[in-house]
Order: sequence, then structure tokens, then C-alpha cells
Amino acid sequence: MPAAAATAAASLRGWQEQALVAMRTWSASPERPFLIAAAPGAGKTRPALELAREQLTSGATRRVIVVCPTGPLTRQWARAAAALGIQLQPDAEDPRPPRGFHGISVTYARVAQAGARWRRLVGSGALVIADEVHHLGDELAWGAGFDAAFGTARESWLLLSGTPFRSDQAAIPGVLYDDGLAHSDVSYTYADAVRDGVCRPVTFIPYDGRLQWRSGDDVVEASFSDVLSGREAGRRYRTSISVELPDGLPRILREAHERLERLRAGGHREAGALVVAADGEHARAIAKVLREVAGRAPVVVLHTDPRAAEKLEAFTGSRDPWIVAVNMVSEGVDIPRLRVGVYATAAKTPLMFRQIVGRFVRTIPGRAVEPSWLYLPADPVLRAHAADVETELRHLLRPPDEDDPEALDELRVRRETEPDEAPAFVPVAAEVAPQSQLSLFGEPAAPVVTAMRFAAPSSPPPSPRSPLPPGVGAEGDDDAGLPAFERRALLRDKRRRLVGELARRDRRTHADINSWLNRQAGVDRVEDATLDQLERSCELLLRALTRR
Repeated sequence: MPAAAATAAASLRGWQEQALVAMRTWSASPERPFLIAAAPGAGKTRPALELAREQLTSGATRRVIVVCPTGPLTRQWARAAAALGIQLQPDAEDPRPPRGFHGISVTYARVAQAGARWRRLVGSGALVIADEVHHLGDELAWGAGFDAAFGTARESWLLLSGTPFRSDQAAIPGVLYDDGLAHSDVSYTYADAVRDGVCRPVTFIPYDGRLQWRSGDDVVEASFSDVLSGREAGRRYRTSISVELPDGLPRILREAHERLERLRAGGHREAGALVVAADGEHARAIAKVLREVAGRAPVVVLHTDPRAAEKLEAFTGSRDPWIVAVNMVSEGVDIPRLRVGVYATAAKTPLMFRQIVGRFVRTIPGRAVEPSWLYLPADPVLRAHAADVETELRHLLRPPDEDDPEALDELRVRRETEPDEAPAFVPVAAEVAPQSQLSLFGEPAAPVVTAMRFAAPSSPPPSPRSPLPPGVGAEGDDDAGLPAFERRALLRDKRRRLVGELARRDRRTHADINSWLNRQAGVDRVEDATLDQLERSCELLLRALTRR
């Protein structure tokens, strides 16, 4: 192994080293896709990028294509890859990377929009990494588009997931099933991760008590220990997450905030908390309660908000105490400072539950592995999920059943009978209290302090097509530590501004100036320019602007 690779491998966790060994064996003579199923927060990205790095260095792979669910994730992948000397262009429009880059990262949605076109452009020799692969389903839009784009080389698919199953029970493309049971080539569970000090232990605090609601002309009262019909069980749960009842969810929020305050006072001053709400209206009502409880308004993030990703990134690096979200934090959101959570969404599937739990298990380099707390209604379905979360759930294919209690709250009953025939539902009263805590995973075997796990190698691998542009990482360059895609974006923005200034001063058109710049820099169009060519363009513009 080259010295740089040895340096990088030295910081791999034990399970990552084992995964990398298994992937090397697979990549030597791949016959089918390879699946890594590892708990959220365990570090699936690292061994995947280590393999990509080795494949690029040896020439076995010509380019790397990472496909993931969201735009922010494409940028997370690009930054992580840059730490190992691999330059990816995030949110790319086609599979051909810019000159000087090793590959791209892109969303499933973009690929699905033009699967046939991508198939023509991909070519051979690409390593395709599918992150959070459970987002793909056979015969569904993203799954069909992914297969259309990359189906000619399925044996080169590297599949990653923290929850490798789908709530609709559709088969995941590329996953091997044996009698309906999904098979993973590498498995690393929550229990494994907590035992190794890779993830935080989680304590679940269920709330139960007297819940009362109006169902038509009748007033029904029950706790979660009572057996109810499907509709009334659903209404009991909706009562428990109602914001209007002061001794229900608002009490849980107060208790959760007190926990957060104790954590902050106890040394984790930047600790944060998350509420997962049912919908936008519910989120705003929860935010109003939290403003009264905490003395300041929480951050509210909705999937319909065009600034949602920006808000999440700002919260991640801030010391704000609370964030309220609906569909923006199920996965791919890395906020290691989250220590307290409140589960108040209507979705109760194993997939959703595990993804939400995954927001609270991430560790912080340099800090001891401390536990997190998740407050939730004592609903039997949620309690069962909590009890099972230590184990590996393997996707068993079976026909979907909408009456399954793990599905969305009383879905078919509501759709077929409400609003015309079903009795009107109104939450009336709630008086809940914490029940016995459910501490899973246990504490790590010994106090563990996590070290920085993603040390960059001493030198980047050579590109199989062309070396990275000279000057990347040169001393004295303020942007030297940035990934190539971020430097590229900064240089293009600088060039655009300088072109505008020169056009205003000399009363020339932007097209005229850009044509001159492209000729001088030796590029047909700015989209194809390397970092060197962009820097040369900026120097030419500055010279022209300072010339009398």
C-alpha cells in the first residue's frame, strides 16, 4: 500500500477496515452489486471513498458517480471526498465531470429525469455509489430512472443504507433477496456501533396517562395500555401529539427542554434539540409553545421552504437550542450536537422511526460518547420499534397492507370513511407523565473519546485521465483548503463579477468579453474551464481593469 493510503487507512474504524477488505474482494471480480447496511452515523461514506480512491489510483475506475437523495447530500459527499484527495462536482447535470475532477455527486431525481441520456454518457469504467439506496424501488420513478442510467453495469454498483428496507415493501434495485429476505454483504448494527463507541446510546422516555377525545357524540378516554380499535387507537395517538392540550405534548416539550438545559449546564454548552412534527401547521404550533418554554423562538424547517437546507446548515454550526422540522431531518442531515428529541410525527413506520433515531446517535470528535434522550408517546407501535432498534432489520418482501399498524396513522380507514361517514374527531384532554425509561444499547464498555476519523492522506491520488490542476492546496492561497468544487464556484463567481465590472467600464458586451477570455485561457466555454484556466481568466480581467 502506498504511504498515503497507509496513513489514511490507519484512521479507519475496525468495522470500516473489515468492510474495505470485503469490498476489495468484490471489486476484484464483481458479479453483482455490493450492499453495506450500517447504522446511521456509523460512517458508511468513509470505506466507500477509500475504495473509490484505490480504484482511481490503480486505474480500475475511470470516474466515480455518487447518487443520493438530496442536493445537500451531494455537497456533503463532495467535501468528504475532497478530504481524501478525490474531487467530485456536486449536483452535476450529467455524468461527465469537469476537467480535473474525478467524478460527480448527483441526486436520484436528476438522474431519473433523463435516465436514457445518462446511459449514453456514462461510458464504461465508472464506480457507481448509491447512498441511502432504500429511496429506490423497482418500478418506481427513482428506481426505474437509476436502472435506466446505470443498469448496463449493475455489477459496479456499491449500495449504502442505514435502513435497507422500504415501508411499501417494494424491492430495492440491486439488492439480493433470498426467499424474500434482503441480503447485505456488510452489516453493522446500532448495537455494534454503540459497543464500539462509534454512536451514542439512546434512552427513550415514553409518556402515558389519561387521554380524552370526542369521537362523534361520544367522549372516549383511554391510555396507551388500553386495547382500542384501529380508528380510536389512531385518534388516541393524535390526541397525544396535539399541541392544544397543555398537559399533553406541551408538557413533554417542557420536560425535554429541562433535560436540554441540564445537558448545557453540565458541560455540553452547544447541545441541541429537535422536534419532528406532523405537518407545517403542527410545526408552527409547536414552535409557539417552545418560544414560551425556552424564551426564544426555535428554528422551523419545512420541506416546502426554499431556504430549508440553508437553515439546517446554519443550525448545525450554531448554539441555537431548538429546531422543529417535518420532512427535512429523516436522513442525510448530520447535526452531531443533537442530544434531545421529541417524536411528534404521525408517521410510525420502522423506517421513519430508525431514521429519526439516527439523528441523535452521531458523536462529536474530541468529546466523550454521551447518551441522548428521545421523548415520545407510549404508543405500542413506537415502543415496539424502540425495543427492536438494537437489532438489524432486514427487508422481507411481502405485499403492502395499509391496515398495518406500522403504516401512517389509520390511513385506509380515514381515506375511505372521513369526512362524510366517520364521527368527528376533537382532542379534549390529556394528562401524561413519563413512564419507565427504555435504555437501549447500554453504555459503551469504557468511556470513549472519539478522535478525528477522516484525516486526509498526505497526497491526493492521480486522476486516471489527467492530474488535478496544479496549485490546488498551494501555500499562501486563502482558498487552498477548500474542495475543488468550492474553489471552482468561487472562481467562477469572481470571474462573473469582474466581467460585469469591465463591461460597465468599457461599455462592451458580456459575450464579447467572455469570448476574448476563453481564447486567452484556451477554453471553448467557461463550463469546461479548469481551476488554472479560471485563475488565468481572473488575472486577465484584473489586468484589464487596472490598465489605464
